[in-house]
Amino acid sequence: MSRSPIEAPQHVLALLNKLHKLSIEQEDRIKGDKARFVSTDASLDDLMRDKFIALDEDKCHFVYQLIRAMGATSVIEAGTSFGVSTIYLALAVRENKKSRDGAKVKPGVIATENEPSKAARARQHWAQCGSEVEAEIDLREGNLLETLATDVEQGVDLLLLDIWTPLALPTVKVIQSKLRPGAVILTDHTLTAAAGYKELLDYFEAPDSGFHSLTLPYSGGFEMTVYNPRK
Repeated sequence: MSRSPIEAPQHVLALLNKLHKLSIEQEDRIKGDKARFVSTDASLDDLMRDKFIALDEDKCHFVYQLIRAMGATSVIEAGTSFGVSTIYLALAVRENKKSRDGAKVKPGVIATENEPSKAARARQHWAQCGSEVEAEIDLREGNLLETLATDVEQGVDLLLLDIWTPLALPTVKVIQSKLRPGAVILTDHTLTAAAGYKELLDYFEAPDSGFHSLTLPYSGGFEMTVYNPRK
């Protein structure tokens, strides 16, 4: 296995390794329930409320590397859950700020979570990482279509979508005017949940939409979409 590309203190790397193992163990227990990616049924919400399902480790490594390569300092995560992938976002943004004079003082990552218990767990994990990670995260609890509707500055570099599929397109529409030219949208499970993402993918593929998508060969499909609107 290749060496981790993540630049972080050893205790942070150890925590991430532990959390990914826990995620895999829990996902294996519910593997047969593919409908969880597209359903909005209340009983399914109850089932998943305490399930520790994080973005796959290889995808997290890719996102981290992409943020570093882009020099991104403004990232939004739609669907934070227990905050594992958020740690990668914060670490990458922090490193980019270190190498940039006059970088923004504000947190570089806006994270969103509707479930209070998950938000609480995420905060605990970030606290274990330390102040440098915590300081880069602005966690907004509640309906993300409301929490992202205000106080988002122009020039968003990257949007990570790891949420119930019916919320994906509305989220993009809320954030679209804030995306900088060349911004990237990453969407998880676009093959596994293709039916649920149909409206979003049709929106990306519409003529003159300004979006250009490529499905990356990660488990379940990982969509990379670049936004370059015509002037």
